[in-house]
Amino acid sequence: MPRRVLQGTVVSDKGDKTVVVNVQRRVMHPLYKKFITRSKRFSAHDPENRFKQGDMVRIIECAPVSKNKRFAVVYDDAATGA
Repeated sequence: MPRRVLQGTVVSDKGDKTVVVNVQRRVMHPLYKKFITRSKRFSAHDPENRFKQGDMVRIIECAPVSKNKRFAVVYDDAATGA
């Protein structure tokens, strides 16, 4: 089964080797047929403490790193904006 790759904004980088990423998605309301925004926060493993608050990052599903971390930050040029 393929791993999920999500894109979002870092909202917290206070933990050591951890960033909290806010991922937003647009879904259609079942009754009113309007698009509404849903967001969810994921803890992601950032071993180099490279990303700071406000950065756009890509995260990928991985094996559990800790109790709440099931995602890891993808280090590529597209995600860092370099």
